[in-house]
Amino acid sequence: MKQWFGFLLALIGIPLIYVLQQGIVSEWKAATDYQEVLNQSIRLESTPPDMPVLMKDGANQIFSERYVEWRSPLTLSEISNFTQQLFLQSEDRGFFKHRGYDIAAIARAVAVNSESDDIQQGASTITQQLVRMKFLSTEKTYERKFKEILYSAELEKQLTKDEILEMYLNEMYFANRVYGIGGAATYYFSRPLSELAPAEIAFLAAIPNNPSIYNPLQNFERTKARQILLLDVLAKNGVISQEEAEQYKQYPIELQVKERIDRTPMYSDYVMTEFEKIIAQKHGLAQALNNAQTTEKRHRLQAELQQVIHHYLAEGVIIHTALDQQKQIQTEQQLNATLADPLQAGGVVIDNATREIVTLYAGKHFEPTGFNRATQAVRQPGSAIKPLLVYAPLIENFGYNVATPISSHDICIGNYCPGNIGGHSYGMTPLVDAFKFSHNTAAVRALRTVGIDTAFNHLQPFQFKHVVESDHNYTAALGGFLNGFTPLEIANGFSSFIDGHYVEPSTIRLIKTTNGDVIYRKNTTSNRVWNDHTVQVMRTLLQETVLTGTATGVVHRPPYTGAKTGTTDLYKDLWVAGLSSKYTASVWIGTDNSQSVQWARDANVPARAFNILLQ
Repeated sequence: MKQWFGFLLALIGIPLIYVLQQGIVSEWKAATDYQEVLNQSIRLESTPPDMPVLMKDGANQIFSERYVEWRSPLTLSEISNFTQQLFLQSEDRGFFKHRGYDIAAIARAVAVNSESDDIQQGASTITQQLVRMKFLSTEKTYERKFKEILYSAELEKQLTKDEILEMYLNEMYFANRVYGIGGAATYYFSRPLSELAPAEIAFLAAIPNNPSIYNPLQNFERTKARQILLLDVLAKNGVISQEEAEQYKQYPIELQVKERIDRTPMYSDYVMTEFEKIIAQKHGLAQALNNAQTTEKRHRLQAELQQVIHHYLAEGVIIHTALDQQKQIQTEQQLNATLADPLQAGGVVIDNATREIVTLYAGKHFEPTGFNRATQAVRQPGSAIKPLLVYAPLIENFGYNVATPISSHDICIGNYCPGNIGGHSYGMTPLVDAFKFSHNTAAVRALRTVGIDTAFNHLQPFQFKHVVESDHNYTAALGGFLNGFTPLEIANGFSSFIDGHYVEPSTIRLIKTTNGDVIYRKNTTSNRVWNDHTVQVMRTLLQETVLTGTATGVVHRPPYTGAKTGTTDLYKDLWVAGLSSKYTASVWIGTDNSQSVQWARDANVPARAFNILLQ
């Protein structure tokens, strides 16, 4: 009885579909406009897919792809008639004649389905399949089927047949998270659709009918069998000759499955972090997040940011970066070989001419999306902070030069009595000696001369994220901060010694959608942070430190190389930061659990690592 009741209900329903549709239209119009309601319904229920994020290096070569679904959308004009006919002849021969549904086909399906408790034969047109893919669930119920027909009829009013066919060919599922015929071509054959042979296209066309059964990576022979069936259909319907069909059947199918490109995850991971930061700033969410007073508000803003980011990802994004791919790979290999377990490192290289980050070293044994020691390891800087907090402000405000005498006598400020390495007291000494030999007492005395507030004001242009109010004390002169700095932050600060100007170094030059619309272009506006005299004296001090001071392990590369070392208590953190004529760089050496690494200092590992970054 149940089967017969369903059969009779379906038979009654088929002639009434058109009447039902018109009745619903009239009913909806009584309250509001039917077109608007249905349009909103479709938009709300359709979830835009995430297109791939492609990253290109400084030479315009793709070095990373990020995607959950692999897609490569094509316009209908880019899809050959042969390809279109493969789907039209096998899925919906009456596509250009019906209004979105085919009553005769539905009747045939009802006759088959009435013999079972389940719907087995779909009788779906291409329009119906598209509606199901984008707007409806795939459950097999009569209620969903009627809704599918109504949506299909409305979609045919909103779009042309060509637009529907184009959308369909780009939405079909080809197994293995591959969508669209363009994506299938580049995924399974590593070539664009335009370069595939007819036999290869027919092989791909076999997959969507049942992607689990015809998954070519698991069931190649089944896929091949359906390819033959499709070619026979084309021959039978006069799209190709029988001779062509036989020729295509004999064509060898050799899959060349696409491998996801991510050659330098140390760099690409940070590119995505910077991408999110740029989008947040573009939409005014970065400042709002910084000013959020409650956890609830911060969570709401974070959710809003993720929605905005998803919007861009749905369009497809191409990110042009400054990556020097050869230098990045060479740096990773050499630093990995230099660091003996359990040593770790974080390093950054900035191009002096462009103020762009060309290399990032995230650490040995780095895993994609893992902890990036170049950008996330916040460590005490030791004496590496002296050039930025102490000596540049001293020179800027008081006009000191390399020969200006400075006191390296013992000093106590209240209960704070810092000492020099080895407990030595040096008396009066030229500024260059106090700097290159890293006299602690001279640095503290210089900070007192400048004034704590004035000195910290000089750090503001660099926007160091982890500096807090409690850091404003004399211990900061020797690197005593509550939190500290990342290697990226230290390198950013030292880039101001290139010419006295500061431009926040970045990895990203340009962000575009796959359609070519520009989302972001790097702004190269700079801020003047040091005068010419300060820059000249600081560069001399840094160079003297390489030639005859604490950084003698750093290779001097003419015409210029300058650097400053930093070591924290118990040798837990080792630093070298500085610049050559071409690059600015910083490197931190230590362990993830803050063990003493004095042996690494004695083996000159920091200088060796710094040399690798600068080469």
